Amino acid sequence: MKGRPFLSRLERFASVDSTQRIVREWLDAGTREVCVAVADEQTAGRGRQGRGWLAPCGAALLVSAGFRPAGLPVRHAWRLAATASLAMVDAVEMVAGLPEGALFLKWPNDLVADGPDGRLLKVAGVLGETVAMGGAVGHAIIGLGVNADWPASDFPPALAAGMTSLHELAGGRHVDRDALLDTWLGLLEARIEALRDGKFDAAGWESRQVTTGRQVMMDLADEVLVGMASGVDPESGSLLVTEDETARPIDSGEVLRCRVV
Repeated sequence: MKGRPFLSRLERFASVDSTQRIVREWLDAGTREVCVAVADEQTAGRGRQGRGWLAPCGAALLVSAGFRPAGLPVRHAWRLAATASLAMVDAVEMVAGLPEGALFLKWPNDLVADGPDGRLLKVAGVLGETVAMGGAVGHAIIGLGVNADWPASDFPPALAAGMTSLHELAGGRHVDRDALLDTWLGLLEARIEALRDGKFDAAGWESRQVTTGRQVMMDLADEVLVGMASGVDPESGSLLVTEDETARPIDSGEVLRCRVV
């Protein structure tokens, strides 16, 4: 509804098991959208496919937002996560003082930057949960974990080669997590209002896709697929992978892991 406050609830926590769990309980109890939980630390944070997501206290922006997107078809539920990701990419570049186009979307759920040796380095992960009501989305939770004020010297050794942070991308400068949250919420409001009106920024989503035009190796449930990522489908959210000159759409729900090779 136009004119109402964008946020119905915003709470900050020092330490929780998972901001996803908190927002899920709010929605189950009837809290209206948009409700947001932010934590300095998560003790049981998780990423896609149940993988763990841990960061030192205060080093990452850990946030989950709950939505009740009236009339959004289940087939377009992925657009909520895409919209939240696009708002975060813009917010990161603004708050960290990075040039436009410094960050990319790596299908299906990562925010990445180019490393000094050409490798893609993970900056953030995105997790979406959806509860359907018939053919529409009843409610959804979008969680983001952004490596913010986290120096490389403190990266976990097992993950250090494939990750970076806004602190590092900004040349060692302090990155204010509160400023990042506020900027993201402001940008998210405009994008969510557009989505409520049936307008999805397909062009922006496609232009930020770093996977397009690269060779990918995908672990699926019963096979390993290697091919060229030739684009994304703005209707289904699928990645188009060309194998033997045939473009095959791959839904994110099929993918256990997607690597750029």
